[in-house]
Amino acid sequence: MDKGLTQWLNAAAGSSAWLDRVMIATTKFGVPLMVLGVAVQWWAQNDRPRIRFIALSAGLSFLLGLGLNHIILLFVQRIRPYDAGVTHLIIEKSADWSFPSDHATAALAIVTAFAMQGLPRRTICLSLLAFAICWSRVYVGMHYVTDILGGAATGVLAGVAVRYLYRDTSRLNQFATRIL
Repeated sequence: MDKGLTQWLNAAAGSSAWLDRVMIATTKFGVPLMVLGVAVQWWAQNDRPRIRFIALSAGLSFLLGLGLNHIILLFVQRIRPYDAGVTHLIIEKSADWSFPSDHATAALAIVTAFAMQGLPRRTICLSLLAFAICWSRVYVGMHYVTDILGGAATGVLAGVAVRYLYRDTSRLNQFATRIL
């Protein structure tokens, strides 16, 4: 089922120059755009201490999620779907393993950090971008669908862990939210 769904989502790759360009741009610039979106929250005018706390939580979730991925990669070495002949790759090859997707982890860690703090409009906007990023990773031929699901799970786990371990009353937060 994973192989079939991956092939179905990748089937249009290479058939539409316009869609290919959009998906390649989403794959390359989606996560940096999300990070930039979080970073500009630092200068929010309304409820600045809370928004800064959430921005820091998103950054910590992002880092924790990617750290967890590196641990997972020590035990799971899944080849990329293009190396297995499952997908048609339309971007340059990657040197690392396929599972879990770092892009999905990063995107969902950020979304989870915002969702856990009750910011629905920001969460919806970030969720739409995260969905596009995840879809693009399969579309361009880089990941299986389960790589995306695994990365998403890691990102959500990291976001939830940070929510319960990092408090707005901590000394780190009190210090960091006063910067700039």
